[in-house]
Amino acid sequence: MVEHEGREVKPHQEETKVMNLGVGEESKEVKVDTDMSVNIQDELVALLRDYQDIITWSYQDMPGLSSDIVQHILPLNSECSPVKQKLRRMKPEMSLKIKEEVKKQSDAGFLAIARYPKWVANIVPVLKKDGKVRMCVDYWI
Repeated sequence: MVEHEGREVKPHQEETKVMNLGVGEESKEVKVDTDMSVNIQDELVALLRDYQDIITWSYQDMPGLSSDIVQHILPLNSECSPVKQKLRRMKPEMSLKIKEEVKKQSDAGFLAIARYPKWVANIVPVLKKDGKVRMCVDYWI
């Protein structure tokens, strides 16, 4: 175990190729596994093209998504003492990506302002392979 302690463990990488299902200037990219035979890849791309109108490509593709389906709420217990995490500083380029993502989700109606003045949890940004940011929050730190 000591020998492997310093070794970096990387996630499994599958070979994929990017296929654009969009028409003209419109970009609708999907990643297709290259381990499949070319025949299966072609069939998959044809299927995705046939049904691209029901695939959500952006937040704006989901208008009227009801909060009755799912809604994240912090269940606060009055017996618990509030947790206020120390502010975590972010690199400026990461802060810009977070602001972009918050704006996109807010404009689409996915985010609402919640006021828990005694409870504060930092955003944990996770960089995706495509350079975008997945925003996570760990309330239990």
